[in-house]
Amino acid sequence: MKNIYSNYIDDDLWLIKETEWIKQLQNIRESQLSLGNGYLGTRGVLEEIPSNALPGTYISGIYDKMISQVPELVNLPNPFNFRFTVKGEKLGLLTMDTIKHKRILNLKKGLLVRNTLYQNTKKSRFNYQSIRFVSMDNKNIGVMQVAITPLDDNCELDINTGIDTSVYNAGVLTEGRKKHFRIIELGQQKNAGYLALETLGKQHTIIYWAGFYYQINGKKNYAKDNIFRLKLRKNRTLLLTKIFYLKRFSPNGNLSKYKHESFKEFYKIFHTKFDFLINKHIQAWDGLWKKSDITIEGTANLQQNLRFNIYHLLICLHSDDGASSIGARTLSGEGYRGHIFWDTEIFMLPFFIFNFPECAKNMILYRYRRLNSARQIAKDNGYKGCQFPWESADSGEETTPGWAKDLDGTIIKIHTHQMEHHITSDICYAIYKYYVVTNDEKFMHQYGLEIIFEAARFWASRVKFNRKKNKYEIKRVIGPDEFHIAVNNNAFTNMMAKWNLITAHRLFNQLKNRHPAIFKQLQKKLLLTQREVSEWKKIACLISINITKDRVIEQFDGYFKLKKIIPRETDENGIPIISHRLKTVDLNKTQLVKQADVIMLLYLLSDVFSFETKKQSYEFYAKRTLHKSSLSPSIHSLMASKTHNLYEAYHFFNVALRTDISNLFGNTKEGIHAACLGGTWQTVVFGFAGISIKKEKVNINPVIPRSWKKIIFSLPWKGNILKLQLTNETIMVKAISRKKKLIEIGIFDRIINIRPNKNYLFKRKRPILSADYHY
Repeated sequence: MKNIYSNYIDDDLWLIKETEWIKQLQNIRESQLSLGNGYLGTRGVLEEIPSNALPGTYISGIYDKMISQVPELVNLPNPFNFRFTVKGEKLGLLTMDTIKHKRILNLKKGLLVRNTLYQNTKKSRFNYQSIRFVSMDNKNIGVMQVAITPLDDNCELDINTGIDTSVYNAGVLTEGRKKHFRIIELGQQKNAGYLALETLGKQHTIIYWAGFYYQINGKKNYAKDNIFRLKLRKNRTLLLTKIFYLKRFSPNGNLSKYKHESFKEFYKIFHTKFDFLINKHIQAWDGLWKKSDITIEGTANLQQNLRFNIYHLLICLHSDDGASSIGARTLSGEGYRGHIFWDTEIFMLPFFIFNFPECAKNMILYRYRRLNSARQIAKDNGYKGCQFPWESADSGEETTPGWAKDLDGTIIKIHTHQMEHHITSDICYAIYKYYVVTNDEKFMHQYGLEIIFEAARFWASRVKFNRKKNKYEIKRVIGPDEFHIAVNNNAFTNMMAKWNLITAHRLFNQLKNRHPAIFKQLQKKLLLTQREVSEWKKIACLISINITKDRVIEQFDGYFKLKKIIPRETDENGIPIISHRLKTVDLNKTQLVKQADVIMLLYLLSDVFSFETKKQSYEFYAKRTLHKSSLSPSIHSLMASKTHNLYEAYHFFNVALRTDISNLFGNTKEGIHAACLGGTWQTVVFGFAGISIKKEKVNINPVIPRSWKKIIFSLPWKGNILKLQLTNETIMVKAISRKKKLIEIGIFDRIINIRPNKNYLFKRKRPILSADYHY
C-alpha cells in the first residue's frame, strides 16, 4: 500500500513517531503532537475524537473567567474533526480492529502525518492516511487532507465533518467542565461553513470559516454540506482536503463587516492549491530552523529530542504588539489555566532573544502594556512603583487561584501571589538581557527603562531597615523553593532585588549623561528625582545574604536550623524519592527544597559569586533538592556544568531533555512544560557550549560531553550572526555582518577582535583534563 505522504517523512533525525495505539497514552500524545504557529495552537487529537480525548484549540491571549474562579485560556471549537462510517461502523481506533497505526510529527516541516489500517466486523480493510498543519505562513489557517482506500470491497462511505463545538475546558478542583464561549451566528456560504462566537465575558469575538473538497481520479468537487455519502470502489482512493480559517476580532464590533472581510480572505485561501499552501508553510518552517537549529554530532536520539524541545518553542513564536505572551504550558494544553509566570522571562525568553528578538520584544511589551495593572497591585499592597502578578492572563491583574492540589493530592491554600515577589525583578533581569544582546536602545528608552525604574521603586518601598544589624531586609516572602512560606531574607529574592536597584541606578545615570532629552521626558513622566535614585543604591548596598565560612549561601534566615534530611533513594531518572514517613505538610520543617532556588541565583548572577561559593553551594543544595518542578533539572545541569561536574550536568540535562517526550513528571497531558523547553536550550548553549555574557561581551568556552563530537549553531549578537562549530578543543567562528567594524568576543577566556565575514579557527592552549572536571 502506497504511503502518499512518504515525501513528508523522509528524515529520521526530524521525526517523532507514535508507532502503535495505546489508549492510556492518548492525552499525552495529544500534547506531544501539538501543532501551532504562536497565534493558534491545536492539540494533536485524533480526528475521529475517541472517548476521553481532550481536543484543544487555543488562540494566544484569549481568556475568559465568567464561570471559573480566575481567567482561563479558552478552549475553542475544534476544526480538525472528521468522522467516517461504513454501514454504521465508525472508522476509529476504538470502534474497529486496528491492524497497524502510525503517526509521525515532522519537526522540520511542522506536519502531522498518519497512517492507520482498519478492519471492520466483515474483515474488510480500509487504509486511512492523513496529513495536517497549522500554517506558519498564514497564521489564521489550518489544513488537513485525508486519503481513504477500501482494500477488499466496494463501499458506501458516510462523511461527517465541520467544526466541533462540543469542546470544553477541563475541570479544575470542584469547578467541573466549562464552556467559555457561546455561538452567536452560523451558516453556509459558497460551499463554506461559517461560525461566529464570543467568549462569555464578551471580551473576544472569533470567526471561523471552513470548507472542504474531495477528489476521486483527480477531479475536484467542492462539498456543499458537512454531511454526505460517497460510493467508493475497491482500491480507489478518496482524497478529502479541508481548509479552515480562524481569526479574533474586537468585541461588540460590526459582525457583518467582520464576516465579509474574513470571508474574502478565506475564499482566496480555500481556492488555493493544497501543494502551494503546504509548500509555503514548509518554506516558513525552513526559515525558522535556519536560525534556531542546533546540530549535535554523535548522538541521533538526543538530536531528535533536542529538536522536539526547540520545535515546541517555535510553535510559540508570535508577535502581536504585546497583546499576548506565552503561558506555562504553551498553546498545547490547559495546565495552569494558560497563565503566564516567571517561566516566560527567565526560562523561555533567552531562546527568543538570541534567535527571534522581535518575539522577545513582544513578550516584554506584554508586560509593559500591563504596567498600570502592576502599579495598581503595588498600590493595593501598600508599596510604590510596580509589582507584577505571580500569575497573569489577559489584563495583567493577579490571576493566581486561591486553592490548588498539593504533591499528595490534598487541597491547600495558595500564597504565591501574596509573597513570591521575585517575579518583579525577574522581569527586569530579562529586559536587561534583551538590551545587552540586541543593543536595542530605542526599545529601552520607550519601554524597558520605565519598567526597571518602577520595579526599583517597588523594592525600595518593600524593604525594611534593621537598625540593629544596619541592613535592609525583605521579610515574609516565598522564594523559588515554594516548600518554605513566609521566610525572611530569601537569598534569591534579596539578591535579585539588590541587582534591580543597582542596575536601575546605573541606567538612570547613563541615560542622564548620554541622552539628556529622553532622560528629561522619562524623569518628568515618572516624577523621578536624583535623590530618590541615589537612595536606591544606598538601599542595595545594605541588602545582604548569609554565606558560611564553607562558602555555602543560606537560602533564608534560619534555613540551616531546619531538620537535615538527605534523600537516599531515587527513581529510575535519578530524581529523589520522598520517604513515605515524611508528610507533605511537614516539608517546610526540613531543609528539603522543591526546586532550584540558591542554585538559580548562582546561575542568573554568576558573576557576583566566586567559583568556590558556586561549587560549595551547588553541592550542598543538589543533595537536598527534590525537583518537584520541571524547571529545576535544567538549572541544576547548568550549574553542575559551571562547577565542573559534568556527570551531574549531563544527567540533569537528560532529565530536562526528556521531560515531555517521556512524560517524566506524569502531567504532560496538561500541555508541554514551557520552562523546561527554554531551560533545555539554555543548558546546551550556556552550559555545554560555554556561551556566557560577561561585562556585556559574549564569551565562548565549551565543555562538551565526550560522546558529542561537535555542536553547530548560530548565535545573533548585537546585530551580527555568529556561526559556530564547537568542540572541547576548537572553536570555529564566522561573524556574519553588514558592518566592517571589528567584533570583540571572548574565546577560551581571551578577548579577541575578529573581522566580519571571515572564518576563524581557534584552538584551546591547554587541553581539558579529567582532573579539571568530574565525569
